Amino acid sequence: MCGIAGWASLDSNRPPMFGDEMLLQSMCDAIWHRGPDSEGLWLGTGVALGMRRLSIIDLSTGDQPVWNEDKTVVVVMNGELYNYREIRQQLLDKGHKFHGASDTEILPHLYEEYGEEMLDKINGMFCFALWDFTKQKLIIARDRFGEKPLYYGIFENKLLFASEPKVLLQHPDVETNVNLNAIRQYLSFDYVPAPHSIYEGISKLPAGHILTLQNGELKTRRYWKLSFQKREKLSFKDATEELGKLLADAVRMRLVSDVPLGILLSGGVDSSTVAAYATQFSTEKVKTFSIGFEEDSFDESKYAREVAEHLGTEHYEDRLSVDTAANLISEIGTWLDEPLSDGSLIPTFLLSRFVRKHVTVALGGDGGDEIFAGYPMYYGHKMVRVYDSIPKFVRAGMIEPVVNSLPVSSKNLSFDYKAKRFVAASKYDMVTRHHSWFGSFSPDGQMDLLTESVKDFSAKDVYSDAKRLLEICDADDQIEQMQFLDMNFYMAEDILTKVDRASMAVSLEVRAPFLDPRVAEFAASLPINYKLNGSNGKYILKKAVEKLLPKTVVKRPKKGFGIPIAEWLRGKLNPLAHDLLLRDRLIRQDFFDYEYVEKLLEEHEKGVASHHKQLWTLLVFQLWYDNFFEKYKHKFKEAV
Repeated sequence: MCGIAGWASLDSNRPPMFGDEMLLQSMCDAIWHRGPDSEGLWLGTGVALGMRRLSIIDLSTGDQPVWNEDKTVVVVMNGELYNYREIRQQLLDKGHKFHGASDTEILPHLYEEYGEEMLDKINGMFCFALWDFTKQKLIIARDRFGEKPLYYGIFENKLLFASEPKVLLQHPDVETNVNLNAIRQYLSFDYVPAPHSIYEGISKLPAGHILTLQNGELKTRRYWKLSFQKREKLSFKDATEELGKLLADAVRMRLVSDVPLGILLSGGVDSSTVAAYATQFSTEKVKTFSIGFEEDSFDESKYAREVAEHLGTEHYEDRLSVDTAANLISEIGTWLDEPLSDGSLIPTFLLSRFVRKHVTVALGGDGGDEIFAGYPMYYGHKMVRVYDSIPKFVRAGMIEPVVNSLPVSSKNLSFDYKAKRFVAASKYDMVTRHHSWFGSFSPDGQMDLLTESVKDFSAKDVYSDAKRLLEICDADDQIEQMQFLDMNFYMAEDILTKVDRASMAVSLEVRAPFLDPRVAEFAASLPINYKLNGSNGKYILKKAVEKLLPKTVVKRPKKGFGIPIAEWLRGKLNPLAHDLLLRDRLIRQDFFDYEYVEKLLEEHEKGVASHHKQLWTLLVFQLWYDNFFEKYKHKFKEAV
């Protein structure tokens, strides 16, 4: 695991000049946390590649950049290639010669054989930058699901790229603004979806995409998308057996490491599945790690302990209290260089920091819900069809008033919270409804919150990118269409970004076996009722692993990795909320209507409504603003 950075001129053959190496080094220093073990810098005519390395495989000879035999191709990479041993042997059989034994070193040789089609051959999480001297061509590619990030922008006729946006802010050519359209996207999704970023002029390379620069022409294209075309129908029994084999092999491949390794264990089906298969392949006793909460409705630690005892793992557990969270919040603000209001960022960071004391690599259960239709929202779309069949006057005159008058609860995914969000979003089209259930502010709520300056600038339909994405989805079933959206939006830009930032902040590598393309492609080829059976999500996954895990874990409902923000905002975090959402601050920024924000705070404090999700989204934005806008104010052309 590493971080990469660099640049390439669009039309210049200027050789490296005095100060270029120091500049490249300063960019790499900004991602030291992603790779504290070593640094690699290379400067050529019109191009520069840099990286920081977290040593995982081939500790002694695995430094980067790496080259082919005649030094006409050079590569830096962030990530892991899980099938590199098989590919390396194939390349050796073709006559290629290697300097070391790292996974990164297969890339320049693979490019020699297959060009850009090399991406079809590799199974991994990665973002790499490759320079072809012969063609004077830069290639940057991001893995299929977006486990590893890449930001880029063109400044002063130069393409700059890096694993994190703050790296680009180190370069003197970079000037930016707060992207006002991205503010509305953030409020809608809880993150800023690719290709956009919160920084004007800085883009994210979307998952499954490749970027090329040659002869001054910059192109991006999608090189892979998940297909939902159905194969010749397998019986449920045969499909379950095949899925078990694929999952087992995906875990096996991700256990390869030259440093200590463990499992992130929440006690849910996904992470427990990973732990179960890991115990089958590991030659040593598997280490598992979990986080507990003082608040019962959020605490899953007893299930994690039950799984650990059942599997015989060496189990470690930490606990998150409101006092710990309050201290973590300010620390998170210092490294989260783009707003991301997923509340599970806090326990993910705490867990990563705890795990890093014991191991350098961890496997997690991310991707299971998206691939096997595990989110309650998928079943919610089915229920909307039923709800829509009820006469409108009954819904508006009887059902909705009753739902909206339900007593407010601060428990995790309480009935009143789910019911109120369900009826509030049921009036929207499917795409808008889906993201309104996930996100913090509905389209109506955004119009109340945003100032006129932001509303005038932002796009009319903030969900237009998501709707356009559906045009390339080949799924006929609407639930599978929402799965496709979630893999490209929510999973790539929220879940995987959260895990990447939280784990890399403490130099921990996290791997996701469910995102093995073989597993995902097989699951997508199955009938939807194999995955969402009635209201039971992840149906085939549960059947595939039910003999490996305790029944209580397989049968219990999904809980999610949430935190008790609602209660904390009325207590320990209340002073922080008032400090970050001061009227004077909001007026000066001119993003959010201060009267509406004060209304949200007041209603939440009195317990007449639960606005914890909206308030947390605003707090995280302010943390980003304090730590990055204020710190890099000289980089913003129009300081607010």
